[in-house]
Amino acid sequence: MLVLVLGASVLAVSAFFAAEAATLPARQRARSIRRAATYGKVRLATRPGQERFTQRVVGPAVTRLAGVALRLTPRATVESISAKLLAAGLQRSLSARAFLAGKSSLAAGGILGGLTVGTGVAGAGAGLFMAGVGGVFLFLLPDFVLSSRARSRRERVRAELPDALDLLAVSVEAGLGFDGAIAKLTDHMEGALVDELTLALNQMRIGESRADALRGVSERVDAPELTAFVRAIIQADQLGMSLGRILRVQASDSRLRRQAAAEERAMKAPIKMLFPTVLFIFPAMFLVILGPAFLHLIELF
Repeated sequence: MLVLVLGASVLAVSAFFAAEAATLPARQRARSIRRAATYGKVRLATRPGQERFTQRVVGPAVTRLAGVALRLTPRATVESISAKLLAAGLQRSLSARAFLAGKSSLAAGGILGGLTVGTGVAGAGAGLFMAGVGGVFLFLLPDFVLSSRARSRRERVRAELPDALDLLAVSVEAGLGFDGAIAKLTDHMEGALVDELTLALNQMRIGESRADALRGVSERVDAPELTAFVRAIIQADQLGMSLGRILRVQASDSRLRRQAAAEERAMKAPIKMLFPTVLFIFPAMFLVILGPAFLHLIELF
């Protein structure tokens, strides 16, 4: 009975997430249309007792759960979580407090699920053990997923950098300024690097200096190639050097680094393939080759 309940729960959760993924584009379009329709309208503050359900219940619950997660991890702060979300490209869809609240909710679900399964299968002791393991695992899982997403986004930025630098160099040599070249780049390319440069361009448009905006890009994306590019642009801006030639050199250097990284991965591939070969392929080969001989020896002796 317990297995059927868990199976039905997992099936229901899977169906919910599948429906959310399928209806996400339509919901985003409807949200954009609704935002455009209500643009410029001023909403008066609601009187006490007339707040929405999200303001009365969901908001305080998220704040309390985020506080629990912060108490369990004293080194973590809202600012550090916000920086990690920004590096992973999730700052628009997920806030730091919602992320921390999700960690606490997953931990509570892991404790409850482990206690239920362990108690039903092997008794109270096993239930407590599985509750602890499930709670710790699900509490740390969002951090691992966030770090993995930030790492993959950094790799995408490193892969997109040479082509972006080529387009910037062509635009600057054609007579555009650096800000105009970035605007042209955002019009013709897509990806994680373009998102970061768009954010830097918006910061420059609201009054932030070019050096500070570019340093923010290198801090959010910890890639050596991007750091070298930002440093070169800042030095060229300070010394009055030609940006076109510097961008050409940076594009060539970034492409060489990308080629060297690909060659390094290719050199590591045989070593990584050795372990699954020894564990899975060699035993099957030995069984097929030596199996008949062993059967013949058994018949003889």
